[in-house]
Amino acid sequence: MIWILLLIALAVLGWWLWRKNNTRKKDEEERRTAANRPVDPFADADTDVLRGDPRRLKAADLVELYGKTLAVRGSLKLSEGDYRWSEHFLDTGTGVKRWLSVEADPDLEVVLWEEISGSDLKPGPRELSHEGVSYRSDEQGTARYTSEATTGLAPTGSVTYHDYAGPDGQKLSFERFGEDGKWELAKGLTLDRNQITIYHQSEA
Repeated sequence: MIWILLLIALAVLGWWLWRKNNTRKKDEEERRTAANRPVDPFADADTDVLRGDPRRLKAADLVELYGKTLAVRGSLKLSEGDYRWSEHFLDTGTGVKRWLSVEADPDLEVVLWEEISGSDLKPGPRELSHEGVSYRSDEQGTARYTSEATTGLAPTGSVTYHDYAGPDGQKLSFERFGEDGKWELAKGLTLDRNQITIYHQSEA
């Protein structure tokens, strides 16, 4: 009986040592694979740690811009073919709609948008002028979107857009949600990473 118990104990010990050694080899292999994995030399991981990652923005996160802290009320996840980007609805508390768009193509571009009401401008021309600034046609197309939290839009749908680019990171964008929607106009300003700080609430 003692020999049987001893054999069982040796077998368990042998299995434990084998498993520990196998786990160690697997961990070492994963570390080697991670070390050899190609890394974008221009990726700024330090900035993401210190200022938050715009690509992970979602409802309830806080965005600090120009000394003001705004809450993300909802988000649109958009796709056109293989291309993906996001637009986040910010609570300004002033009744003026502002959105923060986040694209990676491949470099990260963050643009702060503010709605323009009462304008007679329509998309289509190669050049447009607004408030003395000239803009040239840049991109246009139709994308599918999914709405999360509060955006004022249906849970899913389509949006037709026509974007114009101006000097110094200024932009104009026309958007029409659905086939029967009206064109909505917004002016945008491209932000530097050091102009925005994000507080991810799920990690608070």
